Amino acid sequence: MSSVLDPLGARYAYWLGLPAEDTSDTSDELPEEVRAMPVILRIERAEPPGRTPLLEAAAAAALAVCLDERAEPGGEWAEPMHAWLDNRIRKVARRARGAHWAAVQDLPGITVEIDGAEARALVPGLVTEAPKEVSRLQISGSELPPDEPGPPPAGVPLLLLNPHAPMTVGKAAAQVGHATMILAALLDDDRRAAWAARGYRTAVRTASVARWKELHPGDDPEGAWRRDHVVAVRDAGFTEVDPGTLTVLAQWAPEQAVA
Repeated sequence: MSSVLDPLGARYAYWLGLPAEDTSDTSDELPEEVRAMPVILRIERAEPPGRTPLLEAAAAAALAVCLDERAEPGGEWAEPMHAWLDNRIRKVARRARGAHWAAVQDLPGITVEIDGAEARALVPGLVTEAPKEVSRLQISGSELPPDEPGPPPAGVPLLLLNPHAPMTVGKAAAQVGHATMILAALLDDDRRAAWAARGYRTAVRTASVARWKELHPGDDPEGAWRRDHVVAVRDAGFTEVDPGTLTVLAQWAPEQAVA
């Protein structure tokens, strides 16, 4: 059975193999045709969420939108999802609180709550046509302090942030959303369904230097998936990191076999 994410899976190894400078080459794009998925992070001033659960909520929400039945052929989200996935997979994370957070709940998308932290991923669209409820939200300006989430729970995919590339919570939220999408693109239907039944839960952690080196796919992304069930997110470097930087390594739960 095909998946909305099949095109992403097909391009995965190719994207990792590009020279770093080519990842940021947008000469084939027109600015008015750039599409992105807005990811809205709820960060209240009085009671801000924990950094790790907020990233885990963002990772789950982004994937939930992609694999929702409304994104399937014939569904109400199918056309904008196809247009987005057929090009660069951009996400823009914004922060919201109070009435502004309530307002984005009326826009097409999915909200995920994890341990009190909430994120809402919206159906992708043209950046130039973002609704005012989204465009008025700030992209930068709020950061959350590091937390200590403890050992990752068993049975959920592990999303490891690059220890050499510190990222703001907004940047990291977009990157972990990319990670869950790539991971799901390489799974079979049964494993995607099992993950869906768990709400697309993950464990987001910052990798140790040694663990990052051990799991890094190098020039063999297909081998890394076959041996270690690991996929990598490679960023174009438009913000915060250099072009071609690997930002996240996502590992399917070791006790869960892959096809």
